[in-house]
Amino acid sequence: MHKSAEKKERSLGMKLFLKGERCNSPKCVMVRRPHKPGVHGKARRRMLSEYGQQLLEKQRIKVSYGLKEAQMRNIFKNALSKTGSAIGEIIIKSLERRFDNTIFRLGFASSRIVARQLINHGHFFVNERKVNIPSFRVKSGDIISIKPQSKNLLIFKDLPNIIKKYEAPDWLAIDKEKLECRIISLPKNVEIPFDINLVVDYYSR
Repeated sequence: MHKSAEKKERSLGMKLFLKGERCNSPKCVMVRRPHKPGVHGKARRRMLSEYGQQLLEKQRIKVSYGLKEAQMRNIFKNALSKTGSAIGEIIIKSLERRFDNTIFRLGFASSRIVARQLINHGHFFVNERKVNIPSFRVKSGDIISIKPQSKNLLIFKDLPNIIKKYEAPDWLAIDKEKLECRIISLPKNVEIPFDINLVVDYYSR
């Protein structure tokens, strides 16, 4: 999985934090080998056309959030169908409210990839009910917790210490003693390193 993730980041030309803490260390592939994979990877990159830029940005968002093409298309098409609203804001809220992203933003997983694995294995509850669907969308008032039987597992062993030093986004309120979170609002003031407008143009074609 590591090598596959590294190739994706190198191919798309930016850090996508697919491997959690490793992306913030000197071991990060984008630090060691920032060029594209392959024998011609170090060759000078050609200027992309307008369509090429749109496609590249779409792929970056798709890979970063772990979306399938149909999921990506539905998010953008749904936002485009809403009149009188800020399309970019609708899209960001839709992406950020995904359960796998929320677990990642909480600091309960080191990456969205790891979050999806933990969710698929049934380690999390929403409002005291098990949710094992990464694409599930949280809403204001939801309570997210770790399955009691899972708290003693090795994968969560260091989580209490990690969470003590972690600052979650403003829309998430973490009880650091209980390792529990309440969604206090829809995602807001979220800064993402992608140009949403390029992808809006792509799906508007």
